[in-house]
Amino acid sequence: MDNRSTKVRVKIPASTANLGPGFDTLGMALDLYAWIEMGIAERTTITLYGDQMEGVPTDKTNLIYEVAQMVFDRAGVKHPELDIAMYSDIPLTRGLGSSASAIVGALAAANALIGSPLADDELFQMATELEKHPDNVGASLFGGIIVAFWDGTRAEHIRVEPDDRLEVLVAIPHFQLSTEKARHILPREQSLENAVFNVGHSSVLVAALCTGRLDMIARAMKDALHQPYRAPLVPGLARILAEATDHGALGVALSGAGPTMLALVDRSSPRKAELERFLRGTLQQEGIESTTMWLKPDREGVQVRSVPAGGGALIEEIQGEARIGR
Repeated sequence: MDNRSTKVRVKIPASTANLGPGFDTLGMALDLYAWIEMGIAERTTITLYGDQMEGVPTDKTNLIYEVAQMVFDRAGVKHPELDIAMYSDIPLTRGLGSSASAIVGALAAANALIGSPLADDELFQMATELEKHPDNVGASLFGGIIVAFWDGTRAEHIRVEPDDRLEVLVAIPHFQLSTEKARHILPREQSLENAVFNVGHSSVLVAALCTGRLDMIARAMKDALHQPYRAPLVPGLARILAEATDHGALGVALSGAGPTMLALVDRSSPRKAELERFLRGTLQQEGIESTTMWLKPDREGVQVRSVPAGGGALIEEIQGEARIGR
């Protein structure tokens, strides 16, 4: 596949991390996507489509370009000039894995472009080292629910197939919250009590997700390590964490570092409209506008296909799949 007449296009799911107590260890892929198209070129061109790409560089400091070069270096090949295009429905710095999707997409596209010499596990290791935690990148790469750890040297994961009954409601506030800021507010040390609390709750949550015990999710999604400290950064979060299950949620959490809030819901629930009104109304009472979105777990992870170089622009090719204009 290493030639100038071929491009590759990858479709990468968004992700939510932590699911409450699984700090840096639990992730789930969601059916909200970004697309990257990549080909070898005579001169580097980076084309970005959509409102989510505002402020992203279009030169060789672009993250997708830099990650692609890491793949080429690892594989022992040189392709310094690339034609890259990207469109994303995943909002930046909202806790839905936008950076992880870019990393995974760049890794997968560059690897496919040179004939896929790197195994999925090697891509996972590279992605984890770049992101510094394996939950978002693992979910975007493999799909489904990912239970993982990284010891600073190697990442390990087990994939859990999402229950068919699970649906996801996200409330995305109209402000950004950088992961760095959300991490900086966390204490450097935690009590043994908090550690035991989260180990127990995270373990039961994984068991509930593996066995279909949706009735256990509400209690198991509680957290003591990060959400209490991040609540002041997201007005309304404390109330949503405390009361969302009274309005029909199976469980509720801050999505990643936030500010997006995520509720797991039984798709057959008759209370979905009530829950959506509660999330949006709680934020409005705090003066925060938000976008709510009903999503499902993505089961496939990153998808790769080859495309002829003479085809239409990326934005034209994905019109039927993307949320363009919706």
